[in-house]
Amino acid sequence: MTHIITSLCLRDSGCVEVCPVECIVPGNPQEEWPWYYIDPDTCIDCGACIPECPYDAIFPEDEVPSAYTANGGEFISRLGLTGHYEGTNHHGQAVVLDCVKKLQAGEVVDLTEDTKANYDFFKNGPGYSSQG
Repeated sequence: MTHIITSLCLRDSGCVEVCPVECIVPGNPQEEWPWYYIDPDTCIDCGACIPECPYDAIFPEDEVPSAYTANGGEFISRLGLTGHYEGTNHHGQAVVLDCVKKLQAGEVVDLTEDTKANYDFFKNGPGYSSQG
């Protein structure tokens, strides 16, 4: 079992700093892998990343919601979406995403598909190999 960073992620990066096994990496290139990803082979399920995420985007794999109900104002970041987001990360650095959608209060989103994206990142994507 691992933890999953879902499409609620807006690349804050605070999770990276608290991970004791350094298994969280930013998607790269960002246009293809828009959020951060947790290496399922390295994650020790400590959960240190969960409270660090300001977007509540991280869940234990078996708790990723299939019917996440938005409070309103959250963003999801997925390929194919065309909304624009500008913010700052944990270090005050600019974060710009052009594949987002701002969720309305009461809108329901299936986040379980993000689990596959996490595994795909390490299986078919650049994973650690392009991180240096």
